[in-house]
Amino acid sequence: MDEHSPEVMTAIQAVIIASALCQKISKDLVGGGSILKSDRSPVTIADFGSQAVICKLIKERFPQDTVIAEEDSKELRKPDRLNILKQVTRYVQGFIPASSSEEVCSWIDFSTNSISDRFWALDPIDGTKGFLRGDQYAIALALIEKGMVTLGVLACPNLYVDIYQPHGERGCLFMALREKGSVQMDRNGLNKRTLSVSKVINPSAAIVTESVEPDHADHLTHQCLAQKLDISKPSLRMDSQAKYGILARGEVDLYLRVPSVSEPGYKENIWDHAAGSIIAEEAGGRVTDILGHLLDFSCGIKMVKSHGILVSNGILHDVVLKALGI
Repeated sequence: MDEHSPEVMTAIQAVIIASALCQKISKDLVGGGSILKSDRSPVTIADFGSQAVICKLIKERFPQDTVIAEEDSKELRKPDRLNILKQVTRYVQGFIPASSSEEVCSWIDFSTNSISDRFWALDPIDGTKGFLRGDQYAIALALIEKGMVTLGVLACPNLYVDIYQPHGERGCLFMALREKGSVQMDRNGLNKRTLSVSKVINPSAAIVTESVEPDHADHLTHQCLAQKLDISKPSLRMDSQAKYGILARGEVDLYLRVPSVSEPGYKENIWDHAAGSIIAEEAGGRVTDILGHLLDFSCGIKMVKSHGILVSNGILHDVVLKALGI
């Protein structure tokens, strides 16, 4: 597989369309038309629309493949949510004309919970709360073959293109192929440049990124680790797998995600890390759990064999693992 392979072309096209759809919804609807799922987590019109358009393309071009994705149409089909379904359909029709509500639901439900030798992992909006705030979020799509991520694509519609101009142009696309490197492109998939992680060797000079939400990670443990390593710079808190992208381009040196003490048994979802992990690795970074084990994407939706997340520029990885002392 190379950059001209059907899988790569399809993945890039799919996330570009989904990104445009999400930005349209964000502009039109304050709050993104959000509802609460049965587990009390938020989901938006954009989540459903993004999943529909991406799954449609994968279903058409790779009908033998399966997709493991976060959403299904169950919430949309409830009698009191039919107006939400109509809105989702209307936005999808802006990119796939003449789509019916039933077709939109069928595309969303192309996803399955069954792991196979080759499947796609999709988070239609990674960082829904960031999306609702008008902050960072990502459309994350990865191809996993025999338990290994071979292709990862991230669209980050609100992320600044140039790290030296954080208030300048926004809209980045990250893509990585196993053993072929990582690249950043603009929101249209153009202006490609190769990515490389930082060369910081002194932990005290490191910049750490972490999740915004305190229930996603143990921020207190992160602070204690920073003190142990004499890291004085404040951490950069950011929603979504955009954190993998900024590490891959050398903007930060560490991404830490120690499980929250409030949820000691929590396990990560594969779609929250598959795309980002290969982007960081192919830029020269190292990605493990906080015990130093490689992330395992072969066990189902939940990464049951992995405990937390540690991503680094490679140079700092063993030092951080030792300092964690877990």
